Amino acid sequence: MRKPNKIRERCCAEIDLSALEKNVRALRSLLPGKTAYISVVKADAYGHGLPEVVERLAGGKVDGFAVANVEEAAIVRGIDRETPIHLISATLPEEDPRIAEYNLTPTVSSEEEVARFDKVAKAAKCRIAVQLKVDTGMGRLGVWHEQAASLYEKILEAKRLELCGVYTHLSSAEKDPNLTERQRLLFLDTLERLDGLDRKGLLIHADNTAGLDTFQPERGFNAVRIGLAQYGVLPSEHARHLLTRIELKPVCSLHGRVTLIKDLPAGTPISYGQTWRLDRDARVAVLSVGYADGVHRACGNRGKVLIRGRRCRILGSVTMDEIMVDVTDIGEAACGDTATIFGEQEGKEITIREFSKWCRTIPWEVLCSITKRVPRRYRK
Repeated sequence: MRKPNKIRERCCAEIDLSALEKNVRALRSLLPGKTAYISVVKADAYGHGLPEVVERLAGGKVDGFAVANVEEAAIVRGIDRETPIHLISATLPEEDPRIAEYNLTPTVSSEEEVARFDKVAKAAKCRIAVQLKVDTGMGRLGVWHEQAASLYEKILEAKRLELCGVYTHLSSAEKDPNLTERQRLLFLDTLERLDGLDRKGLLIHADNTAGLDTFQPERGFNAVRIGLAQYGVLPSEHARHLLTRIELKPVCSLHGRVTLIKDLPAGTPISYGQTWRLDRDARVAVLSVGYADGVHRACGNRGKVLIRGRRCRILGSVTMDEIMVDVTDIGEAACGDTATIFGEQEGKEITIREFSKWCRTIPWEVLCSITKRVPRRYRK
């Protein structure tokens, strides 16, 4: 029986793992030699594919992985048996036993967690390394900085817990240097109030990608948690100081296909709600990608795509499975052509930052919005 020809995907996300590895090397080159690089791979590695990203970075390329929950941690531990895994979100009580099972490092924000983790360690006949998180103004995880000394003492009193780090999270490092400095000072002041704290051997960290621009190892910070930048995207259009010294390459690009081209007369309404009417006779291409794939509805009448290296405007509302674009000025456009939603095509580029602006959101959300039905095509 004759085998059918392989069909190209209707849409796909291309993931360049070589670019990922190069980005990590470039970022590490900015840091003092003893700075621990914690790779943030939560949320399916920001939509890039958790197993594939961890496989590429395993084997000593990073000093730790940061995940949001034990399910993600289980995937990482199944690939890498040695690298520390940091839980940077809170666990539910029923998830606690898996901390010992997978040798995870949980975050401690409360006395209740100290008691729970100590109990788990006793049942598993092991010791559990934990990190104390200090809330310096994020209002999310962490003990409020004024109460940190008390929680620190509880950790020391726990028989089976071992403090391996103290950290905080900067809430506005990409846009508010004054607030960032105030948070740093609060954190450093809190460390001074932890009686008997020996920073030697502990991870002391506050910096995500945005914080790299003001990273201050001379003040005792010895670790960073890098997410967005390792995927080739800066958190702000206006990178300062440190990040301007390296070139990062986007790891992910998103593509669809032209499934239909039709000629329509001026005045024709396009898509749901008739939010766009053609102002001329036009060739309209239907693309095989929509909001069920990760193209936000806010892109309607605002965004553009690349077809044959030329920008084509999105017409009307983005629908679940398709969008319409104007290809009137690309006479050679044809059914089957690739349409690049963000990424490079024939020497032209739509950046994820530009795309996220059309979506009225941020690059983090764009990457995490690429749904599971979109195949990931990995370039080694």
